[in-house]
Amino acid sequence: MNKAIVIGAGFAGLSAATKLADAGYEVTILEKNTMAGGRARVFEEKGFTFDMGPSWYWMPDVFESYFAEFGKKVSDYYDLVRLNPSYKVIFSENEDVDLPANLGELKVLFDSIEKGSSKRLEAFLAESKYKYEVGIGEFVWKPSLSITEFFDFRLVSKALSLDLFASFGRYIRKFFKNRRLLQLMEFPILFLGATPKDTPALYSLMNYAEIALGTWYPMGGMHEIIKAMVKLAEEKGVIIKLNEEVKKIEVADKTARKVVTANGEYEADIVIGGADYHHIESKLLDEAHRNYSESYWQSRTMAPSSLLFYVGIDYKVDKLLHHNLFFDEDFDVHADEIYTHPQWPSKPLFYVSAPSKTDGSVAPQGAENLFILIPIAPDLADGEEVREKYYEIVMERLEKYVGHSIRKHVVYKRSFAVSDFKNDYHSFRGNAYGLANTLMQTAFLKPSLKNKKVKNLYYTGQLTVPGPGVPPSLISGLVVANQVIKEFGKVQKEVTIA
Repeated sequence: MNKAIVIGAGFAGLSAATKLADAGYEVTILEKNTMAGGRARVFEEKGFTFDMGPSWYWMPDVFESYFAEFGKKVSDYYDLVRLNPSYKVIFSENEDVDLPANLGELKVLFDSIEKGSSKRLEAFLAESKYKYEVGIGEFVWKPSLSITEFFDFRLVSKALSLDLFASFGRYIRKFFKNRRLLQLMEFPILFLGATPKDTPALYSLMNYAEIALGTWYPMGGMHEIIKAMVKLAEEKGVIIKLNEEVKKIEVADKTARKVVTANGEYEADIVIGGADYHHIESKLLDEAHRNYSESYWQSRTMAPSSLLFYVGIDYKVDKLLHHNLFFDEDFDVHADEIYTHPQWPSKPLFYVSAPSKTDGSVAPQGAENLFILIPIAPDLADGEEVREKYYEIVMERLEKYVGHSIRKHVVYKRSFAVSDFKNDYHSFRGNAYGLANTLMQTAFLKPSLKNKKVKNLYYTGQLTVPGPGVPPSLISGLVVANQVIKEFGKVQKEVTIA
């Protein structure tokens, strides 16, 4: 039992493959696209380098721990810089705030917005630190195959103090009243794919990660992480086959025997699906071997999709930082148009990343690289006409804020939205982040990392535990690999003595 096939070369697939290879397995990754990375792919046009997906580098300790798992350090592969200010929030044309990386400066800022709030920030961070240490240190490493994993008295007692059953929206209002501070503190929760009122208060750990651990950037772009993971995987002996889309998983006697692609067949002792969970279930497996029905999947609460624009500007844009959040419209209205009454947003909030503010290598000299993201409901029709409509909406507000023209300086533009997520990643309903981290989709209530009908088939990535995001995906790969090793053991390599 030593041949492992991993489907998909995203963060989770690379993580799982590397861990299994380190345990002695012969591992092959089958990747649909022309490069590794999944949503963290990259492309170059007209001298610009565009990261296609993730743009925030949070939880640096998770990355350090990942490489340390194999005796390596982050600095062996790429250079990190901490951003200061961490990011900018734009509340209106004439009102914005830069979030300093220094905690002392942040406390001064909080007191300037709401008198006495710095003391409450200290109390909030103390509780959030505990949640981070327990949540990231213990909870996320559970394979969540059964509720009994959480019956350990220590974990049960901690679950109560973690406010697992409280709403984040209600919890944060115990500390802050000012509307601007609430917007600042609720922002990281948006990465979890649900509104603050529907997200467990446990996830205030995200605030600790952002404030205490910092916002970072790998020079060269986020794809540098993927390049590092690929290099490490190959150092461990992993074979990565690109342009190798999987068409079928053949099962006999409750065992996955073979993975079939458009180009060939691969015998397997272990199969790990790092591609879209729903796609694997509905397209690669016969119905008798699936964990979940189509009605189950349709009942899931999805995180948003996104309308993305990759824009090259032959001119430096004023006032922007590396990360910029436009909260200049009503958040509640936009959230309702994503989650409650899915439709194209009437007045969207949006995010602009300008990595060229930090990294001159991603744009020609004197030019600017812009990544623009509008969160939208999954499964919307996204033809060229509607994309152009929202491009104009966003650019109008962006130009109004910076005080000068941007559109006339655009030398490159590309969009990416729901249909592209479906085509490129087989993404269920065109989601960008996976399942929302609601209480009823947490831990053992997420889709299982193990197939219940095929004894050697497993799943990893953002549609299973621990959830969406880059650090959780890294962890997901290690969790599923550890489960395989637990059930099938390490592989003893034969040593030939000459």
